[in-house]
Amino acid sequence: MDTDTFFKCRLDRNPVLGIFRNLSPGQTVAMCERAWDFGVELVEVPVQSPDALPALRAALAAAKPRGKPIGAGTVTAVDQLAAVHDLGVEFTVAPGTHPDVIAESRRRGLPHLPGVATATEISTALAGGLTWLKAFPAAQLGPDWISAQLAPFPDIRFVATGGVDASNAAHFLAAGCRGVAVGSALSDPDALPELRRAVAKTER
Repeated sequence: MDTDTFFKCRLDRNPVLGIFRNLSPGQTVAMCERAWDFGVELVEVPVQSPDALPALRAALAAAKPRGKPIGAGTVTAVDQLAAVHDLGVEFTVAPGTHPDVIAESRRRGLPHLPGVATATEISTALAGGLTWLKAFPAAQLGPDWISAQLAPFPDIRFVATGGVDASNAAHFLAAGCRGVAVGSALSDPDALPELRRAVAKTER
């Protein structure tokens, strides 16, 4: 499945991407289960250091019987991408735009979501054949940045990441984001109703 189809199929059904960083394997699995119960299709486990690999492996094991895709985040090098692909991840995410990683992900047929914060980075990702991009850090960029970039780049599909929670998810979705990445909001019972309302307001 190509990158566009992969992210569109999952995030059109539920625009929330779960991102669980710096948790133990057990905590990661518990958060994955909360996300899946919420209807989340995509879960990312960042692997900025080898210490995160046990949590990624635990998430992959928990996801297999449910048929849920697990992705690896903070993938910034080709060898890192190869290692997580060999573990069985179904997509990768990066904080920035790395042309060599984009090219290798395409060669492997592994959907990749690169991070962007400028028009130049958006153009670089487009040149690599990608239209689904991670707007990062979303809280600092703000919903107005999303709207402004969609004017010259109407084919881009943004996933707002970084500082997104139940209180501002609706603002990013209203600005034109096709997805929002959240973490702790999925573990807070008080935040879940607000997050569900934000998702319900999104028209697909």
